[in-house]
Amino acid sequence: MSSRLVVETREIDPVEDLLAYADPSRPLAWLRRGDGIVAVGDGVVETVRIPAGAASMRSAAIAAAWRDLAEDAEIDDDLRLPGSGLVAFGALTFDEDSAADSVLVVPALVIGRHHGRTWLTRIHSASHSAAEPQPDASTIGYGPHWAGTVGPGAQSPQGYQDSVRQALDRIASGALSKVVLARDLTGSIPAGSDLRRLVRALSTGYPDTWAFAVDGLIGASPETLVTVQQRTVTARVLAGTIGRGADADADTTASAHLASSTKDLDEHEYAVQSVLASLRPHTRALAASEQPFLLKLPNLFHLATDVEGELADGGSSLDLVGALHPTAAVAGTPTSAAIAAIRELEPFDRGRYAGPVGWVDGAGNGEWAIALRCAQFTPAETDIAVTAYAGAGIVAGSDPESELLETRVKFRPLVDALA
Repeated sequence: MSSRLVVETREIDPVEDLLAYADPSRPLAWLRRGDGIVAVGDGVVETVRIPAGAASMRSAAIAAAWRDLAEDAEIDDDLRLPGSGLVAFGALTFDEDSAADSVLVVPALVIGRHHGRTWLTRIHSASHSAAEPQPDASTIGYGPHWAGTVGPGAQSPQGYQDSVRQALDRIASGALSKVVLARDLTGSIPAGSDLRRLVRALSTGYPDTWAFAVDGLIGASPETLVTVQQRTVTARVLAGTIGRGADADADTTASAHLASSTKDLDEHEYAVQSVLASLRPHTRALAASEQPFLLKLPNLFHLATDVEGELADGGSSLDLVGALHPTAAVAGTPTSAAIAAIRELEPFDRGRYAGPVGWVDGAGNGEWAIALRCAQFTPAETDIAVTAYAGAGIVAGSDPESELLETRVKFRPLVDALA
């Protein structure tokens, strides 16, 4: 661990395009409707990496490491807005056994915007000499447009339907009530591609999602795992999905079908109860809307329920991430049986797909989503390898072909943006 961190946040003139300040090859960004935080350039003060085989649960190890960093930090922040002051970007693996690292990154410079106010945060270690030059907050011109292609990965379309049938057999036997099965697409993009272009395409095309880029994981998630701000805890549960119609009439038909589907409503209720059970030990006055509402995205409808409560203990958003993950919305019910089924029925390591992604500040506030509609970008010898993921919740009554079609709908935002 490095020496004590020194943090200074100052309000600055409005900035139109936060992404213009990010590093083109390794952007760190968290955006929604134009607001959010972005690391300036590639300067990093601290990186906490928790590999597979950690002594404790990885989210707990990261939460403990962050608590140590934040407790010792010297923070000068009069704004106290979401994302100001000391912040770190994080991406955690879906499965404790994943070979991928869970990571927390503290940038040297962060530029942020919230409800019309813009700020710049400088972070450095206390051992940093005052005589050393301060890094500049300057924009970086966007690189040329690029295109990438992806195709079937380790799980083929036919293999996916076979896995769904095996899952349905387990559900029929009573081994589990629900399991979320994913499939992968793999491909590449040219070396040197400006990855900010993908973040920007997702952010502008899907403004109601969390557009994120953390350690090569880039996506646009519609699903909030948990948000903590001034001890108010909020979460949004999504489970139950249908594609949008080709015209207004088809759209109305599709939304009405989803709103009345017993299969989808049951799947949604599993997910809501899972979140409430996980949050209750850490919160007071926890409440959820009685009926789900329809969340309308450009390409699909989701059944959604908002949950709100008050943080009851001395925990942080990272502690709640550990308590909540994995939710029934991305794993299944009961959790242990669902995780075991996923390990057996998916022929790949999910890595950080469907894991927690977001940010945490020095007071434990933060915004965390579930890493959906995303891909992992990994530099290779001659290009950048891309692995994208999408999944669907399998319950009694699921149809393998319909679940495959649902994954195609969910892949669309990323595939379109890559093209």
